Amino acid sequence: MATKLSGVILGTFPELRYEPTAKRIRATLGGNTVVDTLHAWLVWEPKRITPIYAVPQAELLAELRAGGPAADVPELGVRLSAGSPTSLDPRTGFGRHTTPGEQLDVATGTTTAPGAAFRPDDPDLAGYVVLDFASFQWREDDEEIIGHPRDPFHRVDIRASSLTVEVSLDGVTLAKTNGAQLLYETLLPVRYYIPPGDVRLDLMEESPKRTVCPYKGEARYWSYPGSEDGRNVAWSYDTRFRDAAQIHGLLSFFNERVDLTVDGLLQARPVTPWSRPQDRGE
Repeated sequence: MATKLSGVILGTFPELRYEPTAKRIRATLGGNTVVDTLHAWLVWEPKRITPIYAVPQAELLAELRAGGPAADVPELGVRLSAGSPTSLDPRTGFGRHTTPGEQLDVATGTTTAPGAAFRPDDPDLAGYVVLDFASFQWREDDEEIIGHPRDPFHRVDIRASSLTVEVSLDGVTLAKTNGAQLLYETLLPVRYYIPPGDVRLDLMEESPKRTVCPYKGEARYWSYPGSEDGRNVAWSYDTRFRDAAQIHGLLSFFNERVDLTVDGLLQARPVTPWSRPQDRGE
């Protein structure tokens, strides 16, 4: 019987997972090096979508201290698609652990990061501690990384397209192009990145919202004030990552919230964490 690989990936989300990485991983805190290792692992706690680093405790250049009672970190649930298992939204804080273990403070000579380390009670992770990505500054080899570590099983491909792509909302055309860049990302809908000259920016307002993606960079957003569904409906990435050079300066719209037509065919709105609550069945 054939196996659909995306089902295998989604099926592992309830489990504690890990994967060694060959990259040199460095973390600093308050200007002090916490770890510099070639022996890091990527770890996904049960229900976590994105990985974080686990490093050998013997290679830590900081002190681990027993912390006080762990704060109650809210658990934010999310489904990647209709029918997929409920997972932890990446915005769920590090302090919400879904496997047994001990939470610890990390102290350097000048700075302490409360609760920034976790020692899982799992024999396969013996000798390793997991570090909170948000508490430190990180480099893979000599390059800064943001958001979270890159998942080696998560891929982004960008391809040029001459198809006619049209975006509208409440009957108003917001963009139309034959020069889109199509971004294919594991377990996510195709995103259509459109040259700004083909977008009705005169109908839109730039938003203060900013987000980061470890694969594409920092995004800034635009809203279409003519619709209730138009808030933060489009975005564009900065130029920090060469991997995403094909979409630098281009805008994409949430397929989940707009009417998207490709070569005259209206596309179904996918159900994802970025869908409207009513479209997610909430």
